[in-house]
Amino acid sequence: MKSDLAAVPYSLRHAGVSLWIKSGVDPAEVAARAGHSIAVLYRFYAKILKGGQQHSNSLIARALDEGEQP
Repeated sequence: MKSDLAAVPYSLRHAGVSLWIKSGVDPAEVAARAGHSIAVLYRFYAKILKGGQQHSNSLIARALDEGEQP
């Protein structure tokens, strides 16, 4: 059975890297696992890295709250 799923050789790789980024994996770790420099990761995946401000704000607020603990 023929599938168009891997019609473009890097489609699955791109999907994997995109999933890692959207899952919240540190961009430096994603770049290392993908064999990219961070500059290349940001250049090609910038649209995926953008957004998520609410999630980022929540992470920052949680870290600040944890810092207030005696």
